[in-house]
Amino acid sequence: MIPATTTKGHTVLRCGAAGPRRVVTRGKRRRVAANVAKKPTDLWSSRFLYSDLDEAVIHDSAAEFCVLPPPWEVELAPVFDKDANEPEFLQAVTETLQSVGPLLRDDPKRVETFRRMVEPERVIIFRVPWVDDDGRKRVNRGFRVQMNQARGPYKGGLRFHPTVNLSILKFLAFEQTFKNALTGLPLGSGKGGADFDPKGKSDGEIMRFCQSFMTELYRHVGPTVDVPAGDIGVGGKEIGYMFGQYKRIVGSFDGGVLTGKGMSYGGSNIRPEATGYGLVYFLSEMVQRKDVAPSLAGLRCAISGSGNVSQFAAEKLLSFGAIPQTFSDSDGTLYKETGFDEADLAVVCHHKNEKRGRLRELEGHAEGWEYFEGMRPWQVGKGYDVALPCATQNEVSLEDALALVQKGVMVVAEGANMPSTPEAVEEFERSGVLFGPAKAANAGGVAVSGLEMAQNAMGIQWTREEVEERLRKIMVDIYDKCDEGSKMVEDGSLRIGADISGFLTVAQAMEEQGHV
Repeated sequence: MIPATTTKGHTVLRCGAAGPRRVVTRGKRRRVAANVAKKPTDLWSSRFLYSDLDEAVIHDSAAEFCVLPPPWEVELAPVFDKDANEPEFLQAVTETLQSVGPLLRDDPKRVETFRRMVEPERVIIFRVPWVDDDGRKRVNRGFRVQMNQARGPYKGGLRFHPTVNLSILKFLAFEQTFKNALTGLPLGSGKGGADFDPKGKSDGEIMRFCQSFMTELYRHVGPTVDVPAGDIGVGGKEIGYMFGQYKRIVGSFDGGVLTGKGMSYGGSNIRPEATGYGLVYFLSEMVQRKDVAPSLAGLRCAISGSGNVSQFAAEKLLSFGAIPQTFSDSDGTLYKETGFDEADLAVVCHHKNEKRGRLRELEGHAEGWEYFEGMRPWQVGKGYDVALPCATQNEVSLEDALALVQKGVMVVAEGANMPSTPEAVEEFERSGVLFGPAKAANAGGVAVSGLEMAQNAMGIQWTREEVEERLRKIMVDIYDKCDEGSKMVEDGSLRIGADISGFLTVAQAMEEQGHV
């Protein structure tokens, strides 16, 4: 039993072992002594702000407590207790809880549904042994989080990166639940990967790792069971190696077992471009529907990252007449005040995709190309209209948000998964910046993955134009769902609307299938 005391009708629950630690937010938090906390935060208030998360956690010298209003202590306390060492996952759960809280207040029976929704149906952890080019035996840890299968087979990417751990993958799988529901396609949710770093590895090493990874994963995937795709560190090459090994083991060509495949063996047009293109289609709806501007033409855009999502977002922005001014990597930011054109973009793409180079090497490549070592896009430049964080989670801090507001940003649309910290999101919304959450704005990738699954099932391949038009319609529909959901609560937003719409869709499917 979790130790508890009662304070003004609320239950104060112990949420971890001795020693205070961060379990809800990743930014700086105030340390609030239990004897000075004036009142517990109402987590279902529609006026709840992200900074109030600090008031939902009370610290003393021995332990950390979560203050949760009834009926949360019965159903949700185990999440905060058992997963106290998973900050990214708890951040995602708490942010969603804030959005759907009004629905749970009005229909308390759905608290149990939410509680089931945050518990993965299955988590698989396995070792991945492989041999490097020097003959040394190496081993990494592989994961697959099969989160929710209520609406279709588990669906979500595989990430190969040294920072991969269970907390990050559970957060990604949880977010994927709502994202996949917003697409309207029959998809469940999942996420996986390994703490393997493909940077600096030869093609032979990457192939051997992928083959070893699939030698275990094949037992848990299939066209109607779980359909992985790519993510950070997993592109078309890695998908090809894993598909080849899967086919070799099972002895049949099950094209629907992976998405993001090459066109020569069952892939879909527009799949590599999908997340970046979809982001810009969603951005276009935001700008026009909320009367920010008549179109994207002429808007100055700050983009973080320089990988797949960033490159194709820039390409689509240029087609709309917008002005992409930045790219970045982990070392710094490349900036051009007048904006990168098509020829400039081709140089950046070749440098990153073929040469595997760093952006600092492009400083001074052409007139106006500036490089800022150790700085993010939000910290450079004279002014922006739009910010598109496309790199990684929690890359936009409160300091960055303040800088973007100061630079005149009117719209933020997230291309990466949860790239803005809670404090940054709060600042955007407080300052009147229109905010497009990741689970809606970057859903284009999984949308086209779903279209790839449909093409595989029918044994056909749609044209580039057909797939892109379907993608555009899906992104417009996602915007409509977010807008509709935002009207279901007081002071709603696209962020809240995305959570509400996704939650209601998945909750209905779960409830109709019984307590499973």
